[in-house]
Amino acid sequence: MSNNNLIEVVAGVLYNQQGEFLLSSRPAGKAYAGYWEFAGGKVEAGESRLAALQREFAEELGIEINTATPWLTKIHHYEHAHVHLHFYRIAANQWHGQLTAREQQSWCWQQPSNITVAPMLPANAPILAALAIPTSMSGHLNTGFHSATPQQSALKVLPYQCGLATTTMVYVPASQLKQLADQHPITNIWAICHNREQWVQAQIAAAIIWPVSSNEDIQQLLTLLQQHPSAVPVMVLQQSPSHTKIQPDWLTLGAHGIIQEQ
Repeated sequence: MSNNNLIEVVAGVLYNQQGEFLLSSRPAGKAYAGYWEFAGGKVEAGESRLAALQREFAEELGIEINTATPWLTKIHHYEHAHVHLHFYRIAANQWHGQLTAREQQSWCWQQPSNITVAPMLPANAPILAALAIPTSMSGHLNTGFHSATPQQSALKVLPYQCGLATTTMVYVPASQLKQLADQHPITNIWAICHNREQWVQAQIAAAIIWPVSSNEDIQQLLTLLQQHPSAVPVMVLQQSPSHTKIQPDWLTLGAHGIIQEQ
């Protein structure tokens, strides 16, 4: 199926001051009524994605979105529709107003490590897994990475080697993904990328690691985030010492998080 046949849909991961995100239930009369999801909806003809996101949140929840940050894209095939989902993150300081259930739906604040509502809309399982990845990590490419601050979800990701338990989160070069997937759950494998071909290969991984040690690395990643948004979280590995220009604000450009090399 070509992308021309896909319905363009936006969805927002809305955060509060406590770092929790919002889930709402689909109202009666809609497909998958009662299932929980991230608020959003269809992009209308002539409408920008941000404008669609702002309209949907106003119509569904009565709040105003000032701005939002591109995050992940997904293609999902439902029985009733084939959709191209564009997920945005909306920080606590990027929206205002009083949440109101304008479609008689339910809503609640959740944490990635403690989802208390069900059932979830099928397309959202990988989104919830992505939200559990910290936005700040540290470590070294040779030894592994871990959560940078105690306030964030504890996570360790290790370089793959034979004998590691299949429950261990590991990383490998993107070119080795398919081979390793025969021995290790793909949901536990991160891929290291340096170019567009590897970026494409890595879209089946749990996350992408993009090392940045030169201006060329920065420019390649900026181009990919703009022209080929990722379906999986992108972690920018800021290597040091680095003779690069000032680092872009990666989190506002579509990257999920930063890994600071130590």
